[in-house]
Amino acid sequence: MRLDADLAGRLAVDEQLWRDFNDICDCGGRLSGTESEKRAFALLRERVRAASPANSGRSIPVPYAGWRAKSATLKLADGSFAACHPLVRTIATGASGLTAEVIDIGRGTPEEFEAHKAEINGRIVLVRHELMFAAGTIHRRRKYDMARANGAVGFLIAGPLAGHVVAGSSGRDAGEGIPALGVAPETAAKLARRAAGFPKVTITIETDEGPAETETLVYDYPGQTDEWVVLSAHVDGHDLAESAMDNGTGLASVLAVTRALAPHVASFRRGLRVMFFSVEEWALTGSAQYVQALSEAERAKIALNVNLDSVAGSPHLAALTSGFGGVERFLLEVAEANGQNLRTVRPLMTNSDHANFAAGGIPAIRLVAGFDDPAAHLRVVLTPADTRDKVAQSELRQATLLTAALVAAACNADPAEAVKWRVRP
Repeated sequence: MRLDADLAGRLAVDEQLWRDFNDICDCGGRLSGTESEKRAFALLRERVRAASPANSGRSIPVPYAGWRAKSATLKLADGSFAACHPLVRTIATGASGLTAEVIDIGRGTPEEFEAHKAEINGRIVLVRHELMFAAGTIHRRRKYDMARANGAVGFLIAGPLAGHVVAGSSGRDAGEGIPALGVAPETAAKLARRAAGFPKVTITIETDEGPAETETLVYDYPGQTDEWVVLSAHVDGHDLAESAMDNGTGLASVLAVTRALAPHVASFRRGLRVMFFSVEEWALTGSAQYVQALSEAERAKIALNVNLDSVAGSPHLAALTSGFGGVERFLLEVAEANGQNLRTVRPLMTNSDHANFAAGGIPAIRLVAGFDDPAAHLRVVLTPADTRDKVAQSELRQATLLTAALVAAACNADPAEAVKWRVRP
């Protein structure tokens, strides 16, 4: 299970890894539907072509409900304006805006919503953004849905970093919804309830919506059987910064692993399918369409999905195993054989593209850095601070070496071992 010494040696000194990471960051935040996203796809095509000139890959069209924010403001009761950022797919308010009282319910747990349910109807709910890579985290989309279910007319979510607003998706696909903005923590402090009552604000959001299309890039490297190991990462991000950790790190690592393994896959038991998804930040849309289009026979041929998302920003790596407890011993054996520490986290977390593979019955893991570490740089993902300076080259190289080892071992694993991966205790 130890990665071939020559392969490991080449990856350890692969200067292109760091160059790819910086070039991806140079593309910008890569919000779906923007020129930044298109530049990133062009870059990925160029880099895979350079590594595998004979493999032109294929592009799968991904239609989705397009959305673009034209403007957004948050006016406080004293007439001042607070910094804000529209959540992806928020509805527009109209020119006159939405004026309503704000009820701050804290973190935004189901218990807090239940405790305040009699006060939410007709008000704007304010909650807190959480460290996404942690046990028990409650995703903002759940909080948005709970706000709507309780009759809220608007939604505010406060980020973790002083002076910075927060981005993210509202989770809305199309149709009805409520206006939704990300704000800074100091803005949330100004919106606390006073003895005189709930503070009042005015939200104004202008958007464009309409049919749009992006793509999923697929590169197949056949092995000796018709089975596959899928290595994936998402291209899209948000427009607040460079989306460096989330997910420039995953993209750069996939490129490096592809360069290293592609010349050898023909001798592997299973083939390697490299996939670059988009509209991941929009409720995992790209991967959802891909998995839903697979037949049962095609799903059965995928032994494992190794999904890379935010794999640097901390030296501590975790594998989210999506409920497939049978794969955990294999992952730990590979990590230990290659001198790396790896934490496994079993409960399914629907926070990246691996979740759609898992929902389709395909063993799937997400490799992520900084799990359950509130001090890790990953805490600033989805803020303007998600920039390349948060990533150490050693962290990115460590994740890349582990990924190469996991993928090579999965491609060559005995069929009896692969059967265990599908076990859900």
